[in-house]
Order: sequence, then C-alpha cells, then structure tokens
Amino acid sequence: MNRRLVLLLLCAIMALVPVSLVAQESQDGAAPLPGAHEWLTTPNRSDLLTLQPQALQFSSSTGSLPAIDVNDMARFQPIDGFGVALTGGSAELLMKMDPAQREQLLKELFTRTGDGIGISYLRVSIGSSDMNDHAFTYDDMPAGETDVDLKHFSLGPDLTTVIPALKEILAIDPGIKIFGSPWSAPAWMKTNDSLKGGHLKPEYYGVYAKYFVKYIETMKKHGITLHAVTVQNEPLNPKNTPSMVVFAPEEAAFIAKDLGPAFAQAGLDTKIWLYDHNPDVPSYPLSILADPAASKYADGTAFHLYGGTAAAFTKVHEDYPNKKLFMTEQSVTQRPGSGPLYVDEPVQEVLIGSTRNWSRNVLLWNLAADPQAGPHTNNGGCTGCYGAITLDGNNVTRNVAYYALAHFSKFVPPGSVRIASSELEQLATVAFSTPDGKTVLVVSNTGNFAKTFDVKYHGESFTTTVPEESVATYVW
Repeated sequence: MNRRLVLLLLCAIMALVPVSLVAQESQDGAAPLPGAHEWLTTPNRSDLLTLQPQALQFSSSTGSLPAIDVNDMARFQPIDGFGVALTGGSAELLMKMDPAQREQLLKELFTRTGDGIGISYLRVSIGSSDMNDHAFTYDDMPAGETDVDLKHFSLGPDLTTVIPALKEILAIDPGIKIFGSPWSAPAWMKTNDSLKGGHLKPEYYGVYAKYFVKYIETMKKHGITLHAVTVQNEPLNPKNTPSMVVFAPEEAAFIAKDLGPAFAQAGLDTKIWLYDHNPDVPSYPLSILADPAASKYADGTAFHLYGGTAAAFTKVHEDYPNKKLFMTEQSVTQRPGSGPLYVDEPVQEVLIGSTRNWSRNVLLWNLAADPQAGPHTNNGGCTGCYGAITLDGNNVTRNVAYYALAHFSKFVPPGSVRIASSELEQLATVAFSTPDGKTVLVVSNTGNFAKTFDVKYHGESFTTTVPEESVATYVW
C-alpha cells in the first residue's frame, strides 16, 4: 500500500473519531476538560451575576499560584434546593402586580432559562408571619371563645395572596418544594390569650396537632403539597408579632404524643423538622433527637443564622448522621439603592457556611418587600427586612439577597451533591456535582483586594481572578 493511500485512510479514520478523544491527553490520562464558565458579581455593580466573555481553559501545566482543589471523589450531602420565604406580604405585593409583569417576574425567579435564577425551595408561614400587614391564624376566635373542633378553620387572607401566588409558581415549576412554619397557635390555645409570646396550653396539644393536619389537607385540596413543617418558628423568641415560646421539652412532648401520631393516623408523608431557630442553642434539637419517642418522627433539624455559626450544624450531624439538616431562614439585607452591593460576606457566612456544614438547603428571608420594607405587623414586625427584591407596583429592584441566592440557585438544581473543595485565606468556597454531570464552584473573596489563584480538578487547572469583596460561580 503506497504512502498516499495510507494517509488517506488515516484521515478517514480520524474523521470518524470524536475530537475529544484525539486531543492531547491530560496528566491523569483523561481527555482535556472543556473550559469553565464564570458568572461574577462585584460590589460596584459593574458585574451583576454577569457571564464573563471568555471561558477559562484547563491546562496540565502547574504554576506557583495558590490553588483551590475540587475533588468530586469526596461527596457529602445531597442538595434539596435554594430559595426564599414567600411571606404573606411578599404574596400580597406579587398579586398587586399586573398579571403580565407578574408572570414575567415569576419566570425569572423560578426557571433557569435565560435570565432565570432557578429558585427551587419556598417557605410559607402557617397563618401570618411578622411580614404580613396584620397578625392572624387560621382559627381566630372572639375573646373568651374556643373552637376545639376547628369548625371555623379557614385559610382566610391567604386565599387571596399566598394561595394564588403559589398556584402560579407551581404552574411554572410543579416540582418546587414547599415547607411551612407557624409563628403562633390561635390565641385561645395559649397561656396569654395573645398572638404575641405565651406558650401553648398542654390541654390543647391534641387540638393543635389536628390544626396542622387540617392545614396540610386543606392546602392539598388547593393543589399545594407541603414537603415539611416545623413545630414553631423561632421557638425561643417571644418578641415578634406573632410569636410563641416552645421550650425543647414542650416540643419533644408535642411531637411524640400528638403531632407525630396525628400525621401517622392521617397518612401524611409531610416531614417534621425540629427547632427552626439559631445554632447558638444546639442543645435544643440535640435533646429532642436524644428522645426516642420524639426522634422517630423527626426528619431533621432546621436552623437560622442570627446567632451562632453554621459550624454547630456539623456538631448535630456528627451526633445524628442519619438526621437531615436545613437552613430555613436568614435575612440578607441592605437598604435598596445604588450604593455598593456587599454580596461577599452573606455568601460566605450563610450560603457557603450552611452547605459546607451539611445543610441540604438554604432559604433567605424573604422574597419581596415594598420600598418601606413592608408590609409588616406592628409591635414586633421586621422593619428592615427588604427582601430579595423590592416591589413598588410593577417596578422590580433586585437586592443583595437576590444575587447572593442566584449564585447558587441558578447553577445548583435539586439532586446535586456537595463535593470537596479546599479554601484559601479570604477565599471561601463550596462545590457541587449536578445531576447533568456539571461541576459548580462558588468562591467568595472577602478581602479588600483582588485574588488570583488556580482551580485544580482531575489533575488539570485554570487560573482566575476574583475582584475584592466579590463572588464568582464557575461551571464546567
């Protein structure tokens, strides 16, 4: 066979082989990785979750820069989603928008296509939260009257706000997870006959368990499935309107003797999460998890981050590795405006901190508020909770929480798994492997100067720079 014919045959064979298989192999014998794509947010707002124009190419050459190692052989907790609280006030503002503008906004919030940020988890309040224009439960009665048979139970104000908003969201993403928390039991069930403070009277434990069941079943009739509930939002905080104090022994007894059996008898698969408050009192959930009668009904523990740090999550995980962990509330807020957008520390402390410490989700407080941080209740409503977005009629302002959340929610869908990633001084990181085979790395630079470093993966690396006080998400 002559040389010309041999060359023609070789060319024909090469044309049939995928390019990725004939390219130069990397150090570990695999084909070179395609480039990593970077989305960046900077405090001066020159980049706001902006896709950078040039892909970052992996190389087998080794440099002298500090490196972040991403290792997908070390796998940790699965991820259920990233999201926000759909408060009654948030839903009220949404439903006041013109339908076309609301639809456009909801698609941005709840899809990943185009500019969508892919919110995949929602928290709702069972009754009102402090971010409603007034406090209520689903069975309020005149002073001195009770309703032990729950004949007057009604979703009330939520029928025109939360319920229609949820239905429109579910039409966009039928698989979104929803969990609920009460701020207070009806006043007639409480020791102080008030929606603020007080304790649940022991004689009403059974009735309150039925209240939960009735709520879940009523929501189901509206086409809304509750994935989980907590017994009480911030059970050690009596200062909100509404609020209710529930000590750990009270919560344990209520779950063991009333709520858990009521769910079982009703055939509900809605999960029960413990605590729903700050990790500075880890003894609260640990004491309930140590109680076999209550623990058998508990799917896991919910935390906020207003006191203590996410490191306490890992302590609970180490003691009870078969119980799940969730980060269900944190306000990431600054007054809306054109000033610097300080996204680095919230991402480091809340989103990276929670997920590096075994949380399966991260939910920020709250979805939306008006320009005055309302609506909220008086005498105990949050006056500085501006939400992920500010809604002024049809006008939408995207706030710091929006961008902090989007650096995760847009790229890390439910079913992803956290994988190992090293950290450097003032460079906090977390990494994930997604169901469609992508790797996602989030880096927060909390320093006051730009940081240049390598990202190593499977024996290859790329070099990148994150500006000061900025956040970058890399996807490859």
